[in-house]
Amino acid sequence: MRMRATLGVVTGALALSAVAVPAAQADEVHGDTTISNVVVNGGKAAVVGATTTKTITVSFTVKDDSGVDWAQAILYHGTDIESSDTGAVANSSDGRATCTVVSATTSNCKSTFDLDPGYNLNNASAGTWKVWAIAAGNDADYVQKDNAKSFLVQRLSKLTVNASPEPVAKGKTITVTGKLTRANWERGTYSGYSTQPVKLQFRKNGTSTYTTLKTIKTNSYGDLRTTVTASADGYFRYRFEGTTTTPAVSATGDFVDVR
Repeated sequence: MRMRATLGVVTGALALSAVAVPAAQADEVHGDTTISNVVVNGGKAAVVGATTTKTITVSFTVKDDSGVDWAQAILYHGTDIESSDTGAVANSSDGRATCTVVSATTSNCKSTFDLDPGYNLNNASAGTWKVWAIAAGNDADYVQKDNAKSFLVQRLSKLTVNASPEPVAKGKTITVTGKLTRANWERGTYSGYSTQPVKLQFRKNGTSTYTTLKTIKTNSYGDLRTTVTASADGYFRYRFEGTTTTPAVSATGDFVDVR
């Protein structure tokens, strides 16, 4: 991946910075500099569609008794940054965070990152990512964290439902079909998500709560098909609870008139 080469350039450059910080090693602390309150994408998973680049923000607090000189974060997928298979560097020209002074000892730092399908995202990179972070004080103290925060990068999911026939006589069979798909970052489209448990739910007309009728699994193409007995007017939908790589999603309810 191109991003792996970029990561090597950025982390290597840190060793040549004003503080001689070893690149991409395990956590290191020299002096009293600290990094805390790391928040990625507002605390939510970063859900990315098939083709559109998603920009996320990473914020954190840096403290040092001499004041904060600079800070930087890098996002990566893998056991550690040295063995990462992909990642993202900050959108700033020098890769560093923008730090706002809060007090003589504290700054709030922030960077934005682009997650781009087909560039630094492939299907295998969905799941847990980490934030590598470093910060330095005005007195050359520094802290480096290999995993300052873990977060999820997920493939956007879509779910459909169709209940038929409609209208239908009470006691007759209703067939409910649907399809669960998710972003295929390598092809720039949406592909069926196979062998996943999906709930068939029903909401009686005039009520606001869905009740689970049964759980079935998608086939190898992501398709869903099951039957129920018609009992009352209402809405049928499928509900997928999600995985680490793919967010939860509900289909829009399909109304069936039972006569």
